[in-house]
Amino acid sequence: MGLPQVNILFKQLAASAIQRGARGIVALLLKDTAALGTYTVLSSTDIPAALSDANKKQMELALIGGQQAPLKLIVRVGNEADWTAGLTWLETQVFDYLAIPEVTGAQLAGIYTWLGNQRNNGKMVKAVLPSAAADKEYVINFTTGSIVNGATTYTAAQYCARIAGLIAGTPLSMATTFQPLPEVTSCQSYTKAQLDTAIDNGEFVIFHDGEKVKVARGVNSFKTTTADKGASFKKIKIVDILDLYYSDITKTINDNYIGKYPNSYDNKVLLLTAIDAYHMQLEADQLLDPGVNSVEIDIDAQRVFLQGIGVDTSQMTDEEIKEANTQDDVFIRSNIKPLDAMEDITMKAYL
Repeated sequence: MGLPQVNILFKQLAASAIQRGARGIVALLLKDTAALGTYTVLSSTDIPAALSDANKKQMELALIGGQQAPLKLIVRVGNEADWTAGLTWLETQVFDYLAIPEVTGAQLAGIYTWLGNQRNNGKMVKAVLPSAAADKEYVINFTTGSIVNGATTYTAAQYCARIAGLIAGTPLSMATTFQPLPEVTSCQSYTKAQLDTAIDNGEFVIFHDGEKVKVARGVNSFKTTTADKGASFKKIKIVDILDLYYSDITKTINDNYIGKYPNSYDNKVLLLTAIDAYHMQLEADQLLDPGVNSVEIDIDAQRVFLQGIGVDTSQMTDEEIKEANTQDDVFIRSNIKPLDAMEDITMKAYL
């Protein structure tokens, strides 16, 4: 029989999307002279005792999280001059957000390239980096300094682990905008105009609103919009949903579809039906805007493919092209619209 199990898998993935998106995994690359190695940290009791106090604090900050704590930290402690060994290790690990507290400005470009390569290979990772004007949706450019936590004042670089944990612990149904950092008593001050400028510049900043320190707006470093990537790609929440969507679809198809079924039109339709069921569950969980998401055979791509193998498509109808034999290739296109969070509210009050 055809693809029922794929349909079920997609429904299960969609039903668990909020739960999985609420507690992400944070990766930390640390430098130290002791406790060298790799660690999985679920709570503060897992932090290696031999680490420096500064590195212990980095783990503690990441574990604070947002609405919830992150699922876990994966940590590599090394003593190399650069981050090459750490990044190589991370290529074998599963995580969502990376922070490197001791990264330098000169090393940022290499980190951007590494992140881009990972994403091109289907691993949808992101990083929180200090003063990182990368203009990339997968780089969060944290720029707030003079962050006072207890008796310690932190730089932006030293607080990136905290921000990574905050984002990883924020559910997909919420944005980090206005999320409080209760442990912070003060930080770099901003005027309203300075906050607006920073946000428009792709900076993730925190500020004191007179009562508490909180996130200004949940944006990444992406600024230069294109026809393929509009303003929505500036939002951390939107990119997280898109990354989860890509990962779920890709992994399920790779593990449960490719090589396992004849490439008939009927089996293509069954796959489309399964993906559509995934859409409907994400709509029900308010991650996708209901009623506007679709998936279909990409007729234009299929026509180009058929022409490329010598088929005369000039007299073929769209339906004939849709049902044509495409050997071992499958061409699908989907249109989705992730739901953002409430952030800008305009209210008129009348007497």
